[in-house]
This record gives sequence, structure tokens and C-alpha cells, in this order.
Amino acid sequence: QVQLVESGGGSVQPGGSLRLSCVPSGFTWGYYSIGWFRQASGKQREAVSCISSGDGSTHYADSVKGRFTISRDETTNTVSLQMDSLKPEDTAVYYCAIRGEYYWYCDPDGMDNWGSGTQVTVSS
Repeated sequence: QVQLVESGGGSVQPGGSLRLSCVPSGFTWGYYSIGWFRQASGKQREAVSCISSGDGSTHYADSVKGRFTISRDETTNTVSLQMDSLKPEDTAVYYCAIRGEYYWYCDPDGMDNWGSGTQVTVSS
């Protein structure tokens, strides 16, 4: 039973920082792609950033490039998303998701398992 436990969400002021963490468990895949997705009110879920467990390849949405950084701890499999220079537009529910047996994948329509989400709110 694959599980993804997210943490680190909260409320910050514009320009602030937040660090999200995702701890996956219960999988038997030899390799996978894992990352963060977000869904703002009234909008479709979109990919924010993903990373490959195989070679560490990363993907970032254009809207977050230069501000967000994804990383993975190879020992614990914990995936973190460091979010800096946060903007009100970043406000959304952030979800951790995983796609097994893919070296790299970051499509919200094709992920195998999802976490329950963590709220990120950026406002004055």
C-alpha cells in the first residue's frame, strides 16, 4: 500500500519561504519519479516540480523556476520542495505524487499515487 505523507504547509507573507516534505512508503518499484503538484481554487491541478529517483533529473514549472528547489534524500526517500520568494499566486493545495517504474515523469494525469495535500497560503 503506497502512501505519501506531506508536511510543511502553512501561511506566509509574500516574499517568504516555506519547505514542504513528502515521505513515501509501501512501494516496491526499483525506480520512480516523484514530485509536487498544486491546485488553486477554481483551477486545474498542475505540476510544480518533479525529480527522478534514478538520476536526480528535475523538472520545474516555468512559474516557479528560480524560486523553488526540489531535492530527494536517497537514504530516507524524503522529497523536499524549498519554496522561496513566494507569491500570492503560489497559494494552493500542494500534493505529493509518485509514478512508479518511470525514470522521469511529471504529468498530473499519469501519477500512480497521491498524498492528501497540504495547504500553502501566501498573503499579507
